[in-house]
Amino acid sequence: MAGAPAGLRYRIAVADLNAHLYEVTLTIDEPAADQQVSLPVWIPGSYLVREFARNLQGAPKATQGRRAVAVTQLDKASWRVAARAGQPLTLRYQVCAFDNSVRTAWLDRTRGFFNGTSLCLRVDGQDGSPCQIEIVPPALPEGEAPWQLATALRPLKTDRRGFGIYQAANYDEVADSPVEMGAFWSAEFDVLGVPHRFVVAGAPPSFDGDKLIADTRAICETQMRFWHADDAGLPPLHPGERPDEGPAASAKAKRPAKARAATQHPAPHDRYVFMLNATDDGYGGLEHRHSTALICTRRDLPRRGATKQPEGYTTLLGLISHEYFHTWNVKRLRPAEFARYDYTRENYTRLLWFFEGFTSYYDDLLLRRAGCIDDATYLKLLNKTINQVQQTPGAAVQSVADASFDAWIRYYRPDEQTPNTTVSYYTKGALVALCLDLTLRCEGQGSLDAVMRKLWRASEGGPIDEAAIGAALAHVGGRAYTNELSRWANGTAELPLRDLLPAHGVAIHEDPAQLAQALGLRVDESGGTVKVKMVLRGGAAEKAGFAAGDEWLAVETATRSAKAAEGWRIGKLDDIPLYLGAARKCVALVARDRRLMRLPLAWPSGDARTWRLAGSDADLLKRWLQG
Repeated sequence: MAGAPAGLRYRIAVADLNAHLYEVTLTIDEPAADQQVSLPVWIPGSYLVREFARNLQGAPKATQGRRAVAVTQLDKASWRVAARAGQPLTLRYQVCAFDNSVRTAWLDRTRGFFNGTSLCLRVDGQDGSPCQIEIVPPALPEGEAPWQLATALRPLKTDRRGFGIYQAANYDEVADSPVEMGAFWSAEFDVLGVPHRFVVAGAPPSFDGDKLIADTRAICETQMRFWHADDAGLPPLHPGERPDEGPAASAKAKRPAKARAATQHPAPHDRYVFMLNATDDGYGGLEHRHSTALICTRRDLPRRGATKQPEGYTTLLGLISHEYFHTWNVKRLRPAEFARYDYTRENYTRLLWFFEGFTSYYDDLLLRRAGCIDDATYLKLLNKTINQVQQTPGAAVQSVADASFDAWIRYYRPDEQTPNTTVSYYTKGALVALCLDLTLRCEGQGSLDAVMRKLWRASEGGPIDEAAIGAALAHVGGRAYTNELSRWANGTAELPLRDLLPAHGVAIHEDPAQLAQALGLRVDESGGTVKVKMVLRGGAAEKAGFAAGDEWLAVETATRSAKAAEGWRIGKLDDIPLYLGAARKCVALVARDRRLMRLPLAWPSGDARTWRLAGSDADLLKRWLQG
């Protein structure tokens, strides 16, 4: 790296595969006197202080030339280095990487992965300095397949497998560019002139990569068209046509490359990498400007030769759609509070209901428009979201704006009281988006699609606040939406789904609630016993005295003579009606802290209902779902 401009130079190597240790060397070309360095305490997109410094193996060791330099720890994640100003300073340290999630770092004999926030020290006063990152291939045991490397960082000097030197404009780009290493499956594809790559670690032999790429390409093109529909570009799609099929696709394929390049959509990214880790058990994703890190179960991957793909594959496509939508909504169009990240502490915003909730609304809706699912499947997914919110007592306690602000202490730290005290800004935020979209359409003044594009143009893909959202709604809708935002996002008013859905071709059927919902319980029956996980506010179980952690062992019911009681051991809730008969009262026998307790339980009346959505007017439904 000789001759590189002054800045920061990271060298990341494997210290010990079996011990899960990375070795990091940081050279600061022009340090300050008594230079301070720190490791971030959180990673943007995941709103929890995760204390990445706890994985460091001792304090960094520092040298200037041949001289050892003292390092003093200042707090949980920062150090002061007694350096001389202007003389190159080198720090060396090791990091243990054994968190197989999308948020931190992992290393073993089969795979390596890391985010810059877990491995790369931040240099105070040099957040804007150019960075180089050298990634060294590991020495693998004899006979093992050689590793490849995938990242959205820009290569400066790399080998054919991807190892070598990369560059980043500043520390934010280092923090925002995860790296995947291993003997993974990989494919490249083009979306409207933008090169994309998809890598999958841990894929089983049945994995159908062609199916995954075809669906992912359709999702990506649909989203590019969504955001840039008002710009000059490729021919519009015909209703119901997948982006990779039909006249539009044929016309694109027949044009010379130069002609195609002249009509590409002005996407904000010039490259994109999907990094999927397939495990035995896991689900999630984390968005980045030019990439995303994903995790799913191997059972959810598409399978070669299958006539019907796994049900979880739709969930995976929804995750891909969600994280790709973030390329516009949160990574560029973002809360004003996130204009500059502070990596040392919580960064608060009241707008996660918009950035995560609206993204959650569009992830499945754009799956429908991409042709990956049909109307019935979309309504089933929407149905699930509605029931989740309606069965959360906390929706009447906390607004989604307040839930956004409290994400740091609530969303990522759920406990037995979570459904009673808060609401998910993902699910409730998605329903706020749904209600705004359907209201705009009912009033004949456009749609939420137009609002999103207006926000993009007005902000030039930059920071926004709630006033900007209100202004875009007013511009498209021709009136102020202050009342709706106040009641739906900043308040706890019931959303007008009963009126809006039928007006767009959706019938609402109400079915009897499942027994757990009727009782006000969330339980775990997987071990052949009924273990109470949560007791919902105001339900029959709470009134009887149930508590989270109880093991529900049996029920006692009065005999016909009413002089004695019959006891019945239960292994699942559905056993209870068998023994209860027409009785409306019983006694629940529960074990709490090894103590047996008898709780008198009044059986719920049966008024609890759950929604079931179905299409009722194909034309109305098509106008909405096809955009």
